[in-house]
Amino acid sequence: MKRKGAFITIEGTDGSGKSTQAALLVERLQRLGLPAVLTHEPGWGAVGEALRRLLLDERSLRLDPFAELCLFCADRAQHVTDLIAPELERGSVVVCDRFSDSTVAYQGYGRRLDLALVERMAWEAARGLKPDLTVLLDLPFEEGLKRIDGRGGRTKLDDETLAFHRRVWDGYRRIAAADPRRVATVDAARGVDEVARDVFALTARTLVLEEGRDGDDGRTR
Repeated sequence: MKRKGAFITIEGTDGSGKSTQAALLVERLQRLGLPAVLTHEPGWGAVGEALRRLLLDERSLRLDPFAELCLFCADRAQHVTDLIAPELERGSVVVCDRFSDSTVAYQGYGRRLDLALVERMAWEAARGLKPDLTVLLDLPFEEGLKRIDGRGGRTKLDDETLAFHRRVWDGYRRIAAADPRRVATVDAARGVDEVARDVFALTARTLVLEEGRDGDDGRTR
């Protein structure tokens, strides 16, 4: 997919700080005068909100794992079509809290669905869109679940077994190992500000590469 802007995704297990770091990154980019847009999955837009309720909130509904995969992919296809692709075409820096890697980690590794099938469906749902940079916030899954307990608001996925969360965490690490040029791992066990500095530094380098500039012109500092 051709685009003028840059696409940054923030990934990690539940409780790793994705939403916080995505919001901080967009805020800093906007302060620098860059056209940065914050979005998230699942749940962007009217279609996404309806799907999110089915996927994460309706506890009386036990979805078949393949049905769950299809709903996540439906959410992404609509998200890319309605928001992400148009913003990239306009030249925006789009920062997304979760994207295709979440599908591979949760439905592929976590649910143990056929990995090749999950990867193919995730790719098709993304309409061929691949992030310029994916920041993986690496936090032991046990610590992430403790953070969730402390803040409240658990979802159905949060309530899955420890074995499930362990497989998801392992899945993310495998994804990062398989694609080190795109996926950068950041230690998320540290303070919010320390993590934010690393996330911004990685993003700044990516934007410089995307724009074909050498050195530092002060815009990303």
